[in-house]
Amino acid sequence: MCRSIRTLHNFVPPATEEETRAAALQYVRKVAGFTRPSQTNAAAFDEAVETVAGATKRLVDRLVTSAPPKTREAEQARARERWQRRLRRQGVGAADGGRRPPARKRGRPGGRPGG
Repeated sequence: MCRSIRTLHNFVPPATEEETRAAALQYVRKVAGFTRPSQTNAAAFDEAVETVAGATKRLVDRLVTSAPPKTREAEQARARERWQRRLRRQGVGAADGGRRPPARKRGRPGGRPGG
Protein backbone atom coordinates (compact mmCIF):
# COMPACT_ATOMS: atom_id res chain seq x y z
CA MET A 1 0.00 0.00 0.00
CA CYS A 2 1.14 3.50 -0.64
CA ARG A 3 2.68 4.87 2.56
CA SER A 4 1.12 8.29 2.06
CA ILE A 5 -2.44 6.97 2.17
CA ARG A 6 -3.65 6.91 5.77
CA THR A 7 -6.39 4.85 7.37
CA LEU A 8 -9.50 7.01 7.69
CA HIS A 9 -11.95 4.65 9.40
CA ASN A 10 -12.75 4.55 13.12
CA PHE A 11 -11.07 7.74 14.30
CA VAL A 12 -12.17 10.27 16.89
CA PRO A 13 -12.75 12.88 15.60
CA PRO A 14 -13.80 11.39 12.23
CA ALA A 15 -11.72 11.91 9.11
CA THR A 16 -12.03 15.40 7.69
CA GLU A 17 -12.87 16.25 4.11
CA GLU A 18 -9.23 17.34 3.66
CA GLU A 19 -7.93 13.95 4.85
CA THR A 20 -10.34 12.13 2.57
CA ARG A 21 -9.33 14.24 -0.43
CA ALA A 22 -5.61 13.81 0.38
CA ALA A 23 -6.02 10.02 0.40
CA ALA A 24 -7.93 10.17 -2.89
CA LEU A 25 -5.23 12.36 -4.44
CA GLN A 26 -2.49 9.92 -3.40
CA TYR A 27 -4.47 7.00 -4.82
CA VAL A 28 -5.05 8.74 -8.17
CA ARG A 29 -1.38 9.77 -8.32
CA LYS A 30 -0.32 6.18 -7.75
CA VAL A 31 -2.69 4.75 -10.35
CA ALA A 32 -1.91 7.46 -12.92
CA GLY A 33 1.83 7.20 -12.40
CA PHE A 34 2.49 10.92 -11.99
CA THR A 35 2.06 13.58 -9.33
CA ARG A 36 0.98 16.44 -11.58
CA PRO A 37 -1.04 15.88 -14.72
CA SER A 38 -0.36 17.68 -17.96
CA GLN A 39 -2.83 20.36 -18.99
CA THR A 40 -4.36 17.83 -21.36
CA ASN A 41 -5.01 15.35 -18.53
CA ALA A 42 -5.84 17.83 -15.74
CA ALA A 43 -9.63 17.60 -16.09
CA ALA A 44 -9.64 13.79 -16.05
CA PHE A 45 -7.21 13.75 -13.12
CA ASP A 46 -9.26 16.22 -11.06
CA GLU A 47 -12.49 14.38 -11.84
CA ALA A 48 -10.90 11.11 -10.72
CA VAL A 49 -9.75 12.68 -7.44
CA GLU A 50 -13.25 13.99 -6.70
CA THR A 51 -14.88 10.65 -7.63
CA VAL A 52 -12.48 8.66 -5.45
CA ALA A 53 -12.90 11.13 -2.56
CA GLY A 54 -16.69 10.76 -2.76
CA ALA A 55 -16.49 6.98 -2.88
CA THR A 56 -14.05 6.98 0.05
CA LYS A 57 -16.33 9.17 2.16
CA ARG A 58 -19.33 6.94 1.42
CA LEU A 59 -17.31 3.85 2.31
CA VAL A 60 -15.94 5.24 5.58
CA ASP A 61 -19.40 6.50 6.58
CA ARG A 62 -20.95 3.06 6.04
CA LEU A 63 -18.28 0.90 7.72
CA VAL A 64 -19.24 -0.61 11.08
CA THR A 65 -16.87 -1.89 13.76
CA SER A 66 -17.00 -3.06 17.34
CA ALA A 67 -13.42 -1.89 17.96
CA PRO A 68 -12.92 1.19 20.11
CA PRO A 69 -12.19 4.38 18.15
CA LYS A 70 -8.57 5.30 17.53
CA THR A 71 -6.94 8.67 18.04
CA ARG A 72 -4.46 10.20 15.62
CA GLU A 73 -1.98 10.81 18.43
CA ALA A 74 -1.97 7.14 19.48
CA GLU A 75 -1.55 6.02 15.86
CA GLN A 76 1.35 8.45 15.38
CA ALA A 77 3.02 7.06 18.50
CA ARG A 78 2.59 3.49 17.20
CA ALA A 79 4.06 4.49 13.83
CA ARG A 80 7.01 6.15 15.56
CA GLU A 81 7.62 2.94 17.57
CA ARG A 82 7.53 0.83 14.39
CA TRP A 83 9.98 3.22 12.73
CA GLN A 84 12.37 3.02 15.71
CA ARG A 85 12.19 -0.81 15.73
CA ARG A 86 12.96 -0.83 12.00
CA LEU A 87 15.99 1.42 12.57
CA ARG A 88 17.26 -0.85 15.36
CA ARG A 89 16.96 -3.90 13.08
CA GLN A 90 19.01 -2.03 10.46
CA GLY A 91 21.64 -1.19 13.05
CA VAL A 92 20.89 2.52 13.11
CA GLY A 93 20.53 4.11 16.53
CA ALA A 94 19.75 7.40 18.16
CA ALA A 95 23.48 8.13 18.56
CA ASP A 96 23.81 8.80 14.83
CA GLY A 97 20.59 10.81 14.63
CA GLY A 98 18.58 8.01 13.05
CA ARG A 99 20.50 8.32 9.80
CA ARG A 100 20.91 5.28 7.64
CA PRO A 101 24.33 3.76 7.15
CA PRO A 102 26.00 4.58 3.81
CA ALA A 103 24.75 2.47 0.92
CA ARG A 104 27.00 -0.34 -0.24
CA LYS A 105 28.51 -0.03 -3.67
CA ARG A 106 27.03 -2.30 -6.25
CA GLY A 107 29.08 -4.26 -8.71
CA ARG A 108 31.98 -6.62 -8.40
CA PRO A 109 34.15 -6.87 -5.29
CA GLY A 110 36.87 -4.25 -5.17
CA GLY A 111 34.67 -1.66 -6.89
CA ARG A 112 35.53 -2.88 -10.41
CA PRO A 113 32.65 -2.59 -12.84
CA GLY A 114 31.19 -5.84 -14.10
CA GLY A 115 31.46 -6.63 -17.65
